[in-house]
Amino acid sequence: MTRIRVLLVDDDPLVRAGLSFMLGGADDIEIVGEAADGAEVSALVDRTHPDVVLMDIRMPSVDGLTATETLRGRDDAPQIVVLTTFHADDQVLRALRAGAAGFVLKDTPPAEIVAAVRRVAAGDPVLSPAVTRQLMAHAAGDPGPGDGRRSRARDRVAALNDREREVAVAVGRGLANAEIAAALYMSVATVKTHVSRILAKLDLNNRVQIALLAHDAGLLEETDSP
Repeated sequence: MTRIRVLLVDDDPLVRAGLSFMLGGADDIEIVGEAADGAEVSALVDRTHPDVVLMDIRMPSVDGLTATETLRGRDDAPQIVVLTTFHADDQVLRALRAGAAGFVLKDTPPAEIVAAVRRVAAGDPVLSPAVTRQLMAHAAGDPGPGDGRRSRARDRVAALNDREREVAVAVGRGLANAEIAAALYMSVATVKTHVSRILAKLDLNNRVQIALLAHDAGLLEETDSP
């Protein structure tokens, strides 16, 4: 059995010990390293080649956001799950924009953290549609439209055809694949195909980034208009 290689990054040794204990009990997961600061992450990734990094956001020297941006810029980037004490804040949103596959709260039950690691290793984001909707509501307060983000986002989504654009909007609303299929009168398999094409065309990592880009481009506002 191929084991999922996990790197733990948190400045609190008790948090690292707790994560190591709960994840180490899973037969299919191996803890390959630990770091107390984002400054240590790149070198550790080079040495340990993890599949998944559990990354704390707030650390004293190099924070998790900076470390996430650095790692996701690599050709061999591991999947990253952000560890946080908040459901949604600006730093979590920035980490998701940078390519993190999702986030888990530090008080999440152990079984759910193990499940999150497995999901991310399999290529699935660890954000439910409900959490995606919450993030979109939080992102509504971003200064994006006024700082050039909107024009850049519009330039990117121009690469999508009409059907892909509709799917991107539905993803932005936090709809699951089955809900998108029902709303747009297509099969779930076709929805998955469209999502895969959107990811490839826009060079994105997961559907959370699709949702955030749709928000930045103003697509959700357009469909809300009378």
